[in-house]
Amino acid sequence: MKNQRTAVVALGGNAISKPGVPDTIANQFSHTREALRGVMELVRRDYRLVITHGNGPQVGNALLRVELARGKAPILPLGIIVADTEGGMGYMIEQCLQNVLLRANLKRDVVSIVTQVVVDEHDPNLTNPTKFVGQFYSETEAERLAEESGWQLKKDGDRGWRRVVGSPIPLEIINRAAIKQLISSGTIVIAAGGGGVPVYREADGWYEGVDAVVDKDRASAVLARDIGAEELYILTDTDKVALNFGKPSQRNLDEITVAYAKAFAAEGHFPDGSMGPKIEAAITFLESGGERVVICALENLPLALDGKAGTLIVP
Repeated sequence: MKNQRTAVVALGGNAISKPGVPDTIANQFSHTREALRGVMELVRRDYRLVITHGNGPQVGNALLRVELARGKAPILPLGIIVADTEGGMGYMIEQCLQNVLLRANLKRDVVSIVTQVVVDEHDPNLTNPTKFVGQFYSETEAERLAEESGWQLKKDGDRGWRRVVGSPIPLEIINRAAIKQLISSGTIVIAAGGGGVPVYREADGWYEGVDAVVDKDRASAVLARDIGAEELYILTDTDKVALNFGKPSQRNLDEITVAYAKAFAAEGHFPDGSMGPKIEAAITFLESGGERVVICALENLPLALDGKAGTLIVP
């Protein structure tokens, strides 16, 4: 490969399941092919690539199926559901990318890996759940589910009530050596889908799963660090990081340093439920040796590669 730079591209969950569009498998495949247009520009530039992805809508659907099957099929723990969606969505992205590469007459192998992510079993985020998953419910339905299922539910803006689960901080990627070996050969790897499956190590090194979810952007930053990537691209539905987002005084940012990112975060510009984890991921990656992070709209990645869209964050 002519260019030896390595990049991690983090696709948002809505890249595959778009709001307001029927969430059929045919539509998911169509949206996935569209989402890979920007990735293809990195392929053309001979990057070593790892693709990560969110799974918020998909996990919600899987949880709904589990609830509908209550009493008729075994209840699946959240860790298994994350692994299931990671495998299914990895297959979808893998096949779509293979087809897009074929159409472009570009030869690169593609493989998806169900990824385990190490967390701390004593992470306080496990006992103070804040990560929204699953469907929206009315307050009455939320009260019933909390009583019947033992769930914790919180209000998610003006849209209703949703289940909240623990979201521990990712510490390392167990599969990192295999991923490094694959990308060194030119293979495009799909990994850490939905943040990966959270596990912890016992004293003797034995792995145990955790019934929680890991934030996809945070996991992407740790993955990028663990494989020695130089660049991290976080693709979302907003093209610029902004101060005072949604207010008349909104100010879009073209480029900022880690120091400014930290200062703006401390001022409360990046809420936990939206831009916060993305900024945190950018800071984590850059402080661990990364060279650049770009946060941009999914469709604008080709422009962002040349500095014509998105927000660039540098050390």
